[in-house]
Amino acid sequence: MQKKLIVILLVLSGSLALSGCLEDFQVTLHEPGVYMGPSDPLLETSQTAALADRLNTGQTDR
Repeated sequence: MQKKLIVILLVLSGSLALSGCLEDFQVTLHEPGVYMGPSDPLLETSQTAALADRLNTGQTDR
């Protein structure tokens, strides 16, 4: 009887402890190809050549 009570208390305390680990789930909807975050200062600079060079350097070995 006492072992059964200890097991029940352990299960209840364990489930109570684990219930505190849950996060609030929020779904964030995004549109593909549309940046909806804060303004990015790097988008204003012209780095297309440097980015294309970096892409070619990293992708040519594959």
